[in-house]
Amino acid sequence: MNKKLTSLLRPNMILYFAVLLLMFVPLAVTGQYLFAAIELAVALLVMGIYQWDAHRRRRALAKFISENDELLRRAKDGDLPFPILIVRLSDGALAWYNKRFSKLTGVRDTLRPQSVAEVLPGLKTDWLLDGRDTAPGELEYRGRRYLVSGTMLSGAEEQSGAVYGMLFLRDLTDLLQVRDEYIRSRPILAIVLIDNYDELTNNLSDAAVSSLSAALDTCVSEWADRYGGLLRRQNYNRFLLMLEAKDLVAISADRFSLLESVRSVTNPTGVAATVSIAIGKDGADYREDYAFAALAVDMALSRGGDQVVIKDRYDFTFYGGRNKQGERRTKVKSRVMASSLSELIQQSSRVFVMGHRMADLDAVGAAAGVCCLCRAKEKKVNIVIDPEVNAAGPLLKLLRTMPEYRECFLSGQDALLLADTKSLLVVVDTNRPDQVECKPLLESLRRVVVIDHHRRAADYIEQPVLNLHEPFASSASELVTEVLQYALDASDITANEAAALLSGIVLDTKNFGVRTSSRTFEAAAFLRRIGADPVMVKKLFQNDLPSTLERYRAVQAAKLYRDNLAIAALDYTINRTIAAQAADELLNISGIDTSFVLYPQGDQTIVSARSIGEANVQVILEPLGGGGNASTAGAQIKNKSVKDTLDALLRSINNYFDN
Repeated sequence: MNKKLTSLLRPNMILYFAVLLLMFVPLAVTGQYLFAAIELAVALLVMGIYQWDAHRRRRALAKFISENDELLRRAKDGDLPFPILIVRLSDGALAWYNKRFSKLTGVRDTLRPQSVAEVLPGLKTDWLLDGRDTAPGELEYRGRRYLVSGTMLSGAEEQSGAVYGMLFLRDLTDLLQVRDEYIRSRPILAIVLIDNYDELTNNLSDAAVSSLSAALDTCVSEWADRYGGLLRRQNYNRFLLMLEAKDLVAISADRFSLLESVRSVTNPTGVAATVSIAIGKDGADYREDYAFAALAVDMALSRGGDQVVIKDRYDFTFYGGRNKQGERRTKVKSRVMASSLSELIQQSSRVFVMGHRMADLDAVGAAAGVCCLCRAKEKKVNIVIDPEVNAAGPLLKLLRTMPEYRECFLSGQDALLLADTKSLLVVVDTNRPDQVECKPLLESLRRVVVIDHHRRAADYIEQPVLNLHEPFASSASELVTEVLQYALDASDITANEAAALLSGIVLDTKNFGVRTSSRTFEAAAFLRRIGADPVMVKKLFQNDLPSTLERYRAVQAAKLYRDNLAIAALDYTINRTIAAQAADELLNISGIDTSFVLYPQGDQTIVSARSIGEANVQVILEPLGGGGNASTAGAQIKNKSVKDTLDALLRSINNYFDN
């Protein structure tokens, strides 16, 4: 049966009647009328034979369909309510079609073979060869929308090598329009938060506060009215906005103009207002959308505010957040954290302190500060760190000279063996579960505290017992120092621990050059008063001669991009600390305010980024899976070469500046 189908579908031999007709012309012109008549008769005979043979093959194919498959027979008779066609998949030639397909497209039998692309533009058949039974996407034709499905005609290729497929076109225009309208009208809830309202209204009279509040109301309400949203004020600095999905498309196209328009509102001292827009969508109902929006608010504030965060069922999406914010925090949170953390430590059987992988001076310094607090509360404490793979070797060596730290350092596996249900885990200098030193330890303990200063990433540590997350702080060491000021007496902190905390602040502020505030200097002054030695701190940053030469070799490999960016893409592995120092060193060159250093390490590429200008390196590296803050960021891209990572980095840089 399959062989018979193959012979019926096999294309006929090349016809020569067109050539014969052309040969008739010179014979008639030269007076050879007898030969011209014979030539014309032969041409007409060949044409008639071709038409008869084509008609015979179509009838035989129709007979084969009706005899061998009920579905195909009904397709041939026109009983099925949708167009059907048979296509030779190798070249897209149209082999057969039913009456409904002919009525839809107006196709008719012709002397030459017809392709599907000519008859129905946009219809593709390669998906059948990939083993799928439904075409991806929709087919639009003459204002209607069709879903295309099909099946292979098995056995048709045995003799000729040709493969055929039968396609079915189902007109789903009305159903798809209803679906699209449903998607466009899905509810979306947004929380609009004036995130520096307290700072704006500080020390203002009631009249000035009312005037400022009215200006903010006008700005937000005009923006909401532009898209037909329903806006309601929840409290003095918070609005609830109800939209539809189609409105979100328009708002996105307008680049969330509220972010810029709100900045035009300033208080009498010149402080500009900033707003965070938290959007929840794709929830099962309004309550879930509101829960998503509430999570988005927390995410926006933890990343510094002045941005848009969209939370759907699966992930966060970020817009804005490029501006480097000034200091916007009070010591109230540190005071509350000191009391709560002290109580939590006293209720624990053992405390583990853990930073990020490849721990640096800030992570180890903050961990030493937590150990000091635990020692004062007379609780067992251990720092979880890889003793071989880290960027704080000199500081670890210094701490190991102290009796309090000789048995303090543990590997992640040893910590897992010692942990119990009452153990407490304090994570410092990171908020991402994939970045911690020992992820299994994080997953095994329910009592977790997070102390971090990086902008929160989409994959943050969820539901910690305590969370001291301040993106405006210079370092985790600064946050821990403030906690110690309220939790301990100065005499409880040793000089080496004070030096460890100061080294973390010096590292992340680049020797107090970036990301500093009055709080940073207050913390540094406190550490200096209790015995932190600046000379000892400086020695912790010293490199040997080979490392110094390696750093300058990386600097020498840098190239300028967009006039003020320096990118060093290395084809060899270097120490992570050296790479970070090279990125810092590039900023000492006149005209460069942003630097990137890339290098391979095993099956991944490491990126170290620094900025002292307007560029926000955290936003630039976020599409690559990186994180950090506006002036210091990094990324670890797995299974990508340096060249591929460089290409992705350049795309992200261009997108950042162009859009």
